[in-house]
Amino acid sequence: MTPAELRALISRGETLDVEFNGEERGLLSDRELLEEIVCLSNRPSSASGWLLVGVEDDGRITGARPRHEAGITDPIRIQAYVANNTRPAIAVHADILVIEDRQVLAIAVPAARSPVATAQARYIRRTIGGDGRPACVPFLYHEMESRQADVGRLDYSARPVEGVRWEHLDPLEFQRLRRRIRESRGDESLLALTDVEIAKALGAVEANHEVQRVRVLGLLLFGREDVLRRDLPTHQVAFQVLGDGSPQVEVNDFFAWPLLRVLEELESRIRASNREREVMFGLIRIGIPDYSPRALREALANALIHRDYTRLGAVHFQWHSDGIIISNPGGLPEGVRLDNLLVTPPRPRNPLLADAFKRIGIVERTARGIDAIFYEQLRNGRPAPSYGRTTGTDVVVVLPGGPESLEFARLVAEEERAGLALNLDDLLLLNHLWLERRLRSTEAASLIQKPDAEARARLLKLVEGGLVEARGQARGRSWHLSATTYRRLGEKAAYVRQRVFEVLQQEQMILQYVETHHRITRREAAELCRIGPLEAGRMLRRLASEGKLHLRGQRRGAHYVSAD
Repeated sequence: MTPAELRALISRGETLDVEFNGEERGLLSDRELLEEIVCLSNRPSSASGWLLVGVEDDGRITGARPRHEAGITDPIRIQAYVANNTRPAIAVHADILVIEDRQVLAIAVPAARSPVATAQARYIRRTIGGDGRPACVPFLYHEMESRQADVGRLDYSARPVEGVRWEHLDPLEFQRLRRRIRESRGDESLLALTDVEIAKALGAVEANHEVQRVRVLGLLLFGREDVLRRDLPTHQVAFQVLGDGSPQVEVNDFFAWPLLRVLEELESRIRASNREREVMFGLIRIGIPDYSPRALREALANALIHRDYTRLGAVHFQWHSDGIIISNPGGLPEGVRLDNLLVTPPRPRNPLLADAFKRIGIVERTARGIDAIFYEQLRNGRPAPSYGRTTGTDVVVVLPGGPESLEFARLVAEEERAGLALNLDDLLLLNHLWLERRLRSTEAASLIQKPDAEARARLLKLVEGGLVEARGQARGRSWHLSATTYRRLGEKAAYVRQRVFEVLQQEQMILQYVETHHRITRREAAELCRIGPLEAGRMLRRLASEGKLHLRGQRRGAHYVSAD
């Protein structure tokens, strides 16, 4: 790390990955230094972590005090001390940097893949405290299991449950599973098996010839309600209906049933409340529900599969007047972020449970349930789902409700009928253009969470299909819905309004540029408005013909000045 990089790090303040520890009032003891390093190592992040000794909590640089003989601090001895007094050993890198004539001890701390303790068996972890600031708190055993599941080192659904035997499972749940497989067209090879053979095939039990132990998966799928409440008290699902514009809860039911029974109950309630409109577009009949049953099923199943069963708290299904919110305890698994949610490989927190749901037919066999949630929401003419409320401890998905766009749903149906089915990337781009009117290539790449080249290729396909138009060149290129698309969406005037607005905006930019710099060339106008040279030349000539600009010079020396 350079002094400039250190200044930038300090300016951003303390985070989960950066800890300030000032020594203005006294030397930080070796024990305290060690505990700070262990705390940073046990953090829910894979980014580089830093302990900055000599920086106060408010960012003031007061300097680190010497830790060794002759009034010096030896980074090599600090690295050796940390490695010898942590279990497993942490390989930190220490360095001394001088800023404002004061020394700062910067220690790079890697994130641990498994829980780390001091040699005295003190476990501490990094988290956000109740005041919203980073803090170090005791690292409890169930939290260690949760962290191991987050990084893919532990499948909690595969853990055996002590004290639970085969007779604690409900035979009716095995019949429910068989019925679900038939209805969902799941793995029909399971239908011919006995109850014990089904449990073995799904990995719900540990067995040789006889069942020896029941796993968490077996309890979740087939356990009796009283056994679930006793031996897996963290499992709970809530169904809530909230009143219009008020905090009053009209329905507030909590279930601690086996998962298939819970799913059946919630699906029946959804069917009873989920209205569907049948709309005719010519010879095409489209059923548009308030919410896609497939999207709701996938979102609910995802919450059950990815929830952290080591944490207390329920999976919540909340039906609001303007949308549905589904949340589950446990943040996103390691490597999954909001900006790669649509493209990252599947990382289920409970792989055995995820595989069972796929074999039963509850979720997509491709494990791309999130794609299905987005696709179904968009194809029905509604805004895209949002995971923006997700935190480090809870995953929250919001499916917006309210009035749907029948015209957008018709456009999608017409394309499908013509054999030009739109994929998820297409729907994301078209929906954004429909709502925001314009889009740049970099914005498109961020929207579909793919590289710029793939985003441009997708947009060009939409241009070839007559749905989108491109304006400008190179980096200045922007994308808009075509006149034909606006007409199909029932907004014939929107295309003209958008085009006129852009032209007026570009003209104002040119006139403002001339007012500031006294002159403008065709090349400068093209760069300013992010359009091609020919289009820039036409715009300048039009402004000159309207008496707003005057042409001076010829050929390469041609430029325009203010009419004043």
